[in-house]
Amino acid sequence: MCARVTIVYNEPVPSRYDARHEEQAVRGVLDSVTAVHCSLLELGHEVTLMPLMPPPKSIGEKLRSLPADVIFNLFEGFPGAPETEALVPETADALSIPYTGCPAAMLRLALDKAKTKELLLAAGIKTPRYQLLETSTLAQFQLGYPCIVKPHADDASHGLSEASVIADFTALKRQVRLVDQSYGGAALVEEFLDGREFNATVLGDAAGTVLPISEIEYALPAGMPRLLTFAAKWAPETVYFQGTPAICPAKIPAEERRQIAETARAAFRCLGGRGYARVDMRLDKEGRLNVIEVNPNPDIGPEAGAARQSRAAGLSYTQFVARILQMALEKC
Repeated sequence: MCARVTIVYNEPVPSRYDARHEEQAVRGVLDSVTAVHCSLLELGHEVTLMPLMPPPKSIGEKLRSLPADVIFNLFEGFPGAPETEALVPETADALSIPYTGCPAAMLRLALDKAKTKELLLAAGIKTPRYQLLETSTLAQFQLGYPCIVKPHADDASHGLSEASVIADFTALKRQVRLVDQSYGGAALVEEFLDGREFNATVLGDAAGTVLPISEIEYALPAGMPRLLTFAAKWAPETVYFQGTPAICPAKIPAEERRQIAETARAAFRCLGGRGYARVDMRLDKEGRLNVIEVNPNPDIGPEAGAARQSRAAGLSYTQFVARILQMALEKC
């Protein structure tokens, strides 16, 4: 069945993003828009594009005028305000317009990393020990080193660099202050796990499909922390980007593959999973699987992890887009 589809996404205004170096992530959204647009046309749908700009109240006005059967939601929030990512699905629900991806409640929940970890632990899903710290509460630090310091309410690896992994109190103080100055509020400080890293994309269909698992293969110079920094995702010229290739499907035994898939599915459902999300996991020193992040509405550009995993499942990019759209029409 052909449908009228509107792709909703961020209007690229580079000057608005420069302060937090988000312009690379914005360009990534535009790559997804182009690829999804082509796929939807190939599938025979009638497609329109709707870029969004601040202020937030404009979202309701724009969506009310949509001549669309369904929204293909690629909106990632306004610059410097990641919480606004939830406004598109929230407004679409109020207008009874189907949309792709996760509901507003899941987007808001996953953005609060501490709350997410609290829910995971309550559900029996392992995640690294953590604290929320501000400059004024550093004396309450109770974790051991090494730790990783990150914004407690941001995504796309904003605020993550080589300096985010800390080994002493001086570095802890520096990074907590940096997070506060650049992103506002408390920093999430958690024990840093250095084991193997996996991620899996979960689809919110009836089966709770988990696409083939990827492993991050760390090939970094000695002494560089093994983590996916902002540069590893968005700066191809850097050592971190070049030294963190993803292997998909991961070369792991069937039992380990099953365990990772079950953990990813459980984390997705724990946050009220619908649509699609990527779950990032790492092994601790005892070899136990820990959930590091749950990322609703992850990047689905042709070179991104979700698309790579869909190819490993035997889907073309256009078939992957069709699957996402079908879940929206079926309200999965």
